[in-house]
Amino acid sequence: RVRTDEVDGFLLDRGFQIFLTSYPEAQRLLDYDQLSLKPFYAGALVRHDGGFHRVSDPFRHPVDAVLTLLPTHPIGSVLDKILVGVLRLQSLVGPLDDLWRRPDEKIDDRLKSDVFFGFGFSSEMVDRFFRPFLGGIFFDNTLRTTARELDFTFRMLALGQNCLPEKGLQAVSDYMAGLLPEGSIKLNSPVTQVAPDGGSITLASGERITASAVVVATEGNVARQLLQTASVTMSEEGEPKKTMCLYFKVPGDAPTTEPILYLNGDGVYDAEDTCKVNNMCFPSIVAPSYAPQGAHLASVSLIGIPSLSDEEVAENVKGQLREWFGVSVEEWQLLKTYRIDYCQPNQEPPTDRDVQQQLSPFLYVTGDHTDSASLNGALRSGTRCAGLVADQMVPILVARNKGVVDSYAEGEGI
Repeated sequence: RVRTDEVDGFLLDRGFQIFLTSYPEAQRLLDYDQLSLKPFYAGALVRHDGGFHRVSDPFRHPVDAVLTLLPTHPIGSVLDKILVGVLRLQSLVGPLDDLWRRPDEKIDDRLKSDVFFGFGFSSEMVDRFFRPFLGGIFFDNTLRTTARELDFTFRMLALGQNCLPEKGLQAVSDYMAGLLPEGSIKLNSPVTQVAPDGGSITLASGERITASAVVVATEGNVARQLLQTASVTMSEEGEPKKTMCLYFKVPGDAPTTEPILYLNGDGVYDAEDTCKVNNMCFPSIVAPSYAPQGAHLASVSLIGIPSLSDEEVAENVKGQLREWFGVSVEEWQLLKTYRIDYCQPNQEPPTDRDVQQQLSPFLYVTGDHTDSASLNGALRSGTRCAGLVADQMVPILVARNKGVVDSYAEGEGI
């Protein structure tokens, strides 16, 4: 899912994604200089009642944030704005791992019930800001995702920047692949069977590849199918999250010069599987490399997947955005759509961040469905699984090569 296609000189991430620089696993494993990260504005423009209303990070844009306290600002009351600051501070309290020990309740319940001394957010703040904002992160406008993810996300937003890599999100995958010896990765080779003892896999071509151990590192639904061929049954997860992402070519100038996210604040509670826009942006304003010279790129995200054709969805979306940006939207040209049936695993309570990964002595499973649904969760899951494999395999390899190890130890004086 961390992939980027190039279409007519445009860089299209497979589903709109943002890279958070504060992800601890990303900081540990990736070289940010090589990714050449380009930041978004720390805030959003919320479309509500025929106009755009700015919501800003008060610590990065204090002047903009003060203006949101005016009584004419419709995205939440003054109390709501104070509670946003409280929520941010709460997310920063204590060690990171402690966030996952907090109550495993739905975000919707957390926001409305007791954020601070019995005060919760108003329904207007939840509907106009949190549903489209968190809906774009968790692909869940109903906010049934665990509130532990809310705390983690707020902490990451407070400590880092929202960015796009200059060469698209696939730059993350390419960087990690570049650390491996040449020939380590075999592409376009779907696996149809996994040996129960972790000793081999069989490809769709019929080729059998032997191994010392097998790690199934796929989406949760694919992992379940593959592991069934190894006579392993994984516990069921809820319905995965889905999205449809549309990319448009914008001839000439974009409607803005600001690298900012746009949110639909006119009610997206019932938007799942409809054409209703949840969020959109212009990636080429954030990172000019996303579009060729003389044009811009528009990215539009829906929650769920409508049953209409790509062309019908695109026309519906353009109709909505025409009200946002004017008649120039008519000139936008559909470049590509992505219907992503599994963009995130289900994260509704009850949740388990540390799903068992070793299924037999030499068979393992990893992926964000065994951790938390984020790039950080995927990286942490992989690191955790690699540790299990090393703990199992290193003593065996040492025993098999005892003579070599002893000779090396003697030479090093160990």
